[in-house]
Amino acid sequence: MSCPRQEGEPQAQVLMSVPKKRFRHAVDRNRTKRQLREAYRLHKPQFVARIPTDRQLAVAFIWLSDKHFTTVEVDKRVKNLLIRIAKSL
Repeated sequence: MSCPRQEGEPQAQVLMSVPKKRFRHAVDRNRTKRQLREAYRLHKPQFVARIPTDRQLAVAFIWLSDKHFTTVEVDKRVKNLLIRIAKSL
């Protein structure tokens, strides 16, 4: 979702959700959310640079897999998603 940006607002807002339905134990959900946050943090500068300065973007990452992935794999997938979102702007 993209909308006009007001002065002082962030260019991108991000929501990260790992449902209890996917991982019953909080430790598993928290680990996955940490992996998502770190991957986003690493690729955020390149992503935000592609957002037009007069626009604001809201992005939601919702974990749909029942499997654990390595941090490298999560990083690669988040990077791919951010590239695809940036291209569609």
